[in-house]
Amino acid sequence: MTVANGRQFLSIPGPTNVPDAVLQAMMRPAVDIYTGPLVAMTDALLEDLKTVFGTKGHTYIYAANGHGGWEAALSNVLSRGDHVLALESGRFAIGWGEMAKVMGAEVEVLPGEWHRAVDPAALAARLSKDKAHAIKAVMVVQIDTASGVVNDIPAIRKAMDAAKHPALLMVDCVASLGCMPFEMDAWGVDVAMAGSQKGLMTPPGLAFVAANGRAGEAHKTANMKTHYWDWTFRQGPEHYQKYCGTPPEHLLFAQRAALDMLFAEGLEAVWKRHAVLAKAVHAAVAKWSEGQVVSFNVRDPAQRAASITNVRLDGYDTGRLTDYTREKCGVTLGLGIGGYEGKAFRIAHMGHTNAPMVLGTLGAIEMGMTALKIPHGSGGVTAAIESLAAAVPA
Repeated sequence: MTVANGRQFLSIPGPTNVPDAVLQAMMRPAVDIYTGPLVAMTDALLEDLKTVFGTKGHTYIYAANGHGGWEAALSNVLSRGDHVLALESGRFAIGWGEMAKVMGAEVEVLPGEWHRAVDPAALAARLSKDKAHAIKAVMVVQIDTASGVVNDIPAIRKAMDAAKHPALLMVDCVASLGCMPFEMDAWGVDVAMAGSQKGLMTPPGLAFVAANGRAGEAHKTANMKTHYWDWTFRQGPEHYQKYCGTPPEHLLFAQRAALDMLFAEGLEAVWKRHAVLAKAVHAAVAKWSEGQVVSFNVRDPAQRAASITNVRLDGYDTGRLTDYTREKCGVTLGLGIGGYEGKAFRIAHMGHTNAPMVLGTLGAIEMGMTALKIPHGSGGVTAAIESLAAAVPA
């Protein structure tokens, strides 16, 4: 028996649901890449990305996924042998550091716990010991989708300033941009990168990098640069230089439509919507956790992300639950990764998401736990409804 027929719900932390208007924007013929509307659209996208990142610096668009964005960011400001510090709070800052190592950097990990945010005091202490300023960059993710942690980027910058350390602050915003506030210039971030497939509501395939003046200065002497990623080449006068070749036209059409939707809603309203939906998910998980099997991976409510919630099932294989919701209900949940395989599942609430979608996902999870006889506190969906009703009054 299945009740999965009907529209499938994708509740994984990327790629996320693509709005119909964005899909429709791609359904058009290719256009000339050297003159006309595509050139103007590129200029507009680069400017609008500055608004999304909160910067007056340079922005760059790459035909790449988020890992390509990582390489673009690293290669443009680092030289081989540079010492960089990756701040652990989940899988992805570690992964970014692993890429830097392969590219020739000396990588150090500031150890952290996957159930809590980076400790700014620990960062300040480590940087204070670096009297020679050997560390050239600090790498951190704003939201780590493996753990569900959100890091306090202003507090990290404050810790760096307290240590009087000149390292670049590099931030991965893949799971946060378009989901919560990010103020690159106001927070003192030097390099930021993101991808199209999460809060920016576009199919995978575009990576974005933003860089300020300090990053530009580092770029002048960086020797990891390669022709494809190189900022200097991409700032050239010809349109093809903006993409180092043929532009990914149809993804650009899609991203244009998605940014138009974000701006029509208003960035602050988008951030508030994500916060409200996240709070509803957290209310449901809190009720389920009363059964002493379900628990939050992130213990401090203030450190739980607005775009993704990592849920643990102690003593139960989460694969049975995620199989049930997918096969019986048509709801695909995120699997546990980075050591959480079979121990946790992830609920995405990012991008093109509304209250019925979140409630439907939560309902399928509660239905699955009931059918599989997984002990849990009852009334999770009711708690989510009450949370939403309080946040969205008549």
